Amino acid sequence: MSEGYDVQAVEAKWQQVWEDRGTYQIDESDPRPKFYDLCMYPYPSGPIHMGHVRNYTLGDVLCRYKTMQGFGVLSPMGWDSFGLPAENAAIAEGIHPGIITRQRIATMKAQIKRLGSAYDWRRELSCCEPDYYRWTQWLFVQLHKAGLAYKQMAPVNWCPSCQTVLANEQAEGGVCDRCGTEVVKRDLEQWMFRITDYAQQLLDDLDTVDWPERVKTMQRNWIGRSEGVEFDIAVKGIDRKIRVFTTRIDTVFGMTYVVLAPEHPLVAELTAGTGREREVAEFVSRVRNSSEVERQSADAPLEKRGIFTGAYAVNPFNGAEVPLYLADYVLGTYGTGAIMAVPGEDQRDLDFAFVYELPVVKTTERPEGWTEPVYTGPGRKINSANRDGFSLDGMNVGEAKAVATAWLVERGLGDAKVNYRLRDWLISRQRYWGCPIPVVYCPEHGSQTVPEDDLPVLLPDDVEFTPSGESPLKHHAGFLAATCPKCGGPATRETDTMDTFVDSSWYFLRFCDATNTAAPFDPAKVSRWMPVDQYIGGIEHAILHLLYARFFTKALADLEIIPSDVREPFQRLFSQGMIRLGGSKMSKSKGNVVSPAQFFESHGADALRLFQLFVGPPGDDADWSDHGVDGASRFIGRVWRLATGEAGSAPVDRGETDADRAVTRGRHALVGKVTDDFDRWGYNTAVAACMEYVNDLYKYVQSDAGPRPQTLDEAIDTLLLVLAPMAPHISAELWERRHEPGAHVHEQPWPTSDPELARAETVTMIVQVNGKVRDRIDVDAAITEEEMEKVALASTRVQENLAGRMPRNVIIVRPKLVNIVG
Repeated sequence: MSEGYDVQAVEAKWQQVWEDRGTYQIDESDPRPKFYDLCMYPYPSGPIHMGHVRNYTLGDVLCRYKTMQGFGVLSPMGWDSFGLPAENAAIAEGIHPGIITRQRIATMKAQIKRLGSAYDWRRELSCCEPDYYRWTQWLFVQLHKAGLAYKQMAPVNWCPSCQTVLANEQAEGGVCDRCGTEVVKRDLEQWMFRITDYAQQLLDDLDTVDWPERVKTMQRNWIGRSEGVEFDIAVKGIDRKIRVFTTRIDTVFGMTYVVLAPEHPLVAELTAGTGREREVAEFVSRVRNSSEVERQSADAPLEKRGIFTGAYAVNPFNGAEVPLYLADYVLGTYGTGAIMAVPGEDQRDLDFAFVYELPVVKTTERPEGWTEPVYTGPGRKINSANRDGFSLDGMNVGEAKAVATAWLVERGLGDAKVNYRLRDWLISRQRYWGCPIPVVYCPEHGSQTVPEDDLPVLLPDDVEFTPSGESPLKHHAGFLAATCPKCGGPATRETDTMDTFVDSSWYFLRFCDATNTAAPFDPAKVSRWMPVDQYIGGIEHAILHLLYARFFTKALADLEIIPSDVREPFQRLFSQGMIRLGGSKMSKSKGNVVSPAQFFESHGADALRLFQLFVGPPGDDADWSDHGVDGASRFIGRVWRLATGEAGSAPVDRGETDADRAVTRGRHALVGKVTDDFDRWGYNTAVAACMEYVNDLYKYVQSDAGPRPQTLDEAIDTLLLVLAPMAPHISAELWERRHEPGAHVHEQPWPTSDPELARAETVTMIVQVNGKVRDRIDVDAAITEEEMEKVALASTRVQENLAGRMPRNVIIVRPKLVNIVG
């Protein structure tokens, strides 16, 4: 770093200037076109690490860039401050989770400010504060009124150590992702949100947002739309029917067994009197303690994953009696919890049939030469007729589906059906540090939502955490005691709290009107800012958070709480890559984090920011390197010396030369390049372009002829303007020094580029023969492909290498490459 650049003083100065001047504060009356720039708000886990630095740098660059482009940018920050980690820390350390959380927020906020991130801190929110969770409770009440919030018994993942329900994603591998305890299944009465009512909208509207295709695919798979048929299959010997769902009703004549989910309600009745009751019950118990991920895995041996019930079902199409099995890979929460098994047209069905020695019937004619036992493609139907004259034989798959469906409908045995893998959202959590569910239970009137005027239901502070991990709300007499809003009699308060995903499903709406005390937000302000124009966050949130936020937005629009035309929360999404240390993701729980604090002191925020931008494409994972920050710091020193006149000879008043024109051409090319890179998330190549231009300017100012004042001034000013979003402190300081006191680079318009002036007059054309470089030739930048081929073939070096052979092909990338295949 240059001796004249006091990084600590300069960065502190400009952070204070931005705060005092309210540079990035914005109100609804701002006449500029809006741009809502939002990074996913963080969980306050303590000091930030380099993964946070990358995320907030990306959002800050965008905020400053769009502001210079003339947009009124809303860029807020808040805290996802409820959650189990703080409660676990309270149990372990004996400190109230509110104290721990607020201390961590203060630490993180100070470090984010030290990074130079431009946020409108007036809009700061924290979801653990009553002024926020009051409105989370109010929204729950509205969803309850609309029938979108309800309570029912549900099998859940239960962690005996944490004493709470876990989402499937928190119980992968059958263990709690926080404490490692083996997870068990329990049936508990749980609060749910009816997200399945929006399954098709959630699916269809993915086409309206500009998101990475892999994220859309993950959401489509999670929603899991399947078109098919539900129909009844009678059980032999008892007056019961099993409802099954299939997407391939055309294969029904190939059904050789039926599989039920172990949690199917008819299991006990089916096995009664078969002599298999105990064996089946033990199987069911074992499966219930497995996670859905384990049950859907193809790795476990099928010998342990199924069991015969002793009962038989009757195929309604041909009267064939087929055995009824249980298998762990059939889920009671998907479809009807029962499937018809067709081993001739499904690989898993075939594998199961092979293990349990069940027959295979082919119902689709295989293509000529097909040798595999399973076929799922198109073809004529075969072996698909009954004795009553009903037949699908000779039909194609589509025709057979339609005819078989109609046959079931006519007889009242089934209906066409669309099923979704998506299940309703279970929001109940048996813990303290979350938003209380605003419900009381009256002995006479049952569950009642708390009146809106009585919100918020406050978390009591005088609680004691025990090593068992059980929520202290269950034993807090003051919290439990309530009044029934219907009869005025004594009632008991709900002790479950809400899943923290509820808090993050609407925080972006609160940012539009964060200080409103009369409502969660003013719909007019929501209309002004929503949707979020650019949302930035990790790929780990591709499913749950994004899906739940989309559901909330659609439901609130339907309830006319927000404008009806706000149907999607996030118009564009960018998922940044991870910053790794030693090949592993940085994580406080793993203890492999690098704190930015030491680098703020030794290198400064701008150097950290530039490293994060330069290390690679922001969507890719990258490895942390101290040397990379050193390189960024050296570059900042070069910029400082260049802009302060320390890098070369003094400017010389003279006429314009070719060297001057080359610098001007480079200036226009730089603006065009950086603008294009910013618009496509190419920050790494934008930094590289700036570095290359600085190298050119060093050669220019150190040349014998010296720099021309006007050319140099325009070049340095342009360099500072394009650096301003990326390295805001040094850019601001140098701009003010080069102009009048108080001049502010971030209030300047973004520079423009003239493509004609940016066009190089000549370029170096690389000529290859069979992929190897044989010549380099300076050519006119506007050269045509035909001229490039002529020049390349006329090269003496090329002719020597071809040795009289005629080229088989000539590949041209205008204007810089010719590859001759000889």
